[in-house]
Amino acid sequence: MRSDEPIRLGDSLQRVVRSLRPEAGPAAAPATATAMGGVFGKWDEAVGAAVAQHVQPVKLDGTTLVVKVDAPDWATQLKFLEGTLRARLLEVAGATIERIEVRVGR
Repeated sequence: MRSDEPIRLGDSLQRVVRSLRPEAGPAAAPATATAMGGVFGKWDEAVGAAVAQHVQPVKLDGTTLVVKVDAPDWATQLKFLEGTLRARLLEVAGATIERIEVRVGR
C-alpha cells in the first residue's frame, strides 16, 4: 500500500492503539480500538448513572480495566458488582473485561 492511499479509520486506530504499548511486545494483546471506544464512550450506559457518578474508567490494558472510585466504600461495592459490570461492558460496549482493578481517588 502506498503511503498516500486512504486507509480505513478502524485500521488506523488499531495502529495507534498498538503504538501506545510498544514495550509489551507481540505476546501482549492490547485492547482494541473498538473496546476502548466502547468502554470510555458508553460507560454511563453500561454501568448506570448511580455507579457512573462514583466510578470512572481510567485505562484499558488488554482485558484489564482500571477504574477510579471516589470513596473506599465504592471500591468494596465494585468487588460485589464486578461480574455484572463485566457482563454489561461486553453487552453494551463490546469489550471483554477479565479483571477490574480499582483505585481510590481523592
